[in-house]
Amino acid sequence: MHHGFWHQRWQEGRIGFHQARITPLLEQHWDAVGAAPGSRVFVPLAGKSLDMAWLAARGHRVLGVELSRLAIEQFFDEHALTPEIRETRYGSHYSAGDIELVCGDAFGLDAEALADCRAVFDRAALIALPPELRAPYLHELYARLPPGCRGLLVTLEYPQHEKQGPPFSVGEAEVRAGLQAGWAVEVLERRDILEREPGFAAEGVTALSTVAYELRRRDSAAA
Repeated sequence: MHHGFWHQRWQEGRIGFHQARITPLLEQHWDAVGAAPGSRVFVPLAGKSLDMAWLAARGHRVLGVELSRLAIEQFFDEHALTPEIRETRYGSHYSAGDIELVCGDAFGLDAEALADCRAVFDRAALIALPPELRAPYLHELYARLPPGCRGLLVTLEYPQHEKQGPPFSVGEAEVRAGLQAGWAVEVLERRDILEREPGFAAEGVTALSTVAYELRRRDSAAA
């Protein structure tokens, strides 16, 4: 799934993946992650998610990365923020208050870029990727987060043959296999949401759950 796919979705306004509310599992389980107040939270494939403003309001500094410049501009416009813009080897950095969004490729962020991220929140990144990209994403990008990092990962589970992604179904076995080398993984909740997602039901999906995982990055010795 190439970059042009996502640019086109934003240009055409086909952003059904964008939520007009805070992610319920974030509100319910973020405290369990134990991210310290003031710590920096990494949000991959951030779009213009309202979750970033929620995290900032909770006292966190947010580092998001997003391919679409349009999505980033809409985020700041919709929150009445005027960002400062600077260029680095990672892309264009838009910063206002405690929120910094990098217009660039998440796979292009190295350990130096993520060195001060003490937490990660992933709701729409892993499930947006096709199978051939999910393994590198988990094995490589998550490995660049520092020891001691904590996270909340939210996925979807449904019969993949019943719907063409994205978003894709990502099962627990795949999550554990992708993160087992460097992360402790715990299921916090698995919630049936089919009745609240009529679009999935209309496509013939017969079962749909969302799953929240608590993630804890091991230190280098344990990894």
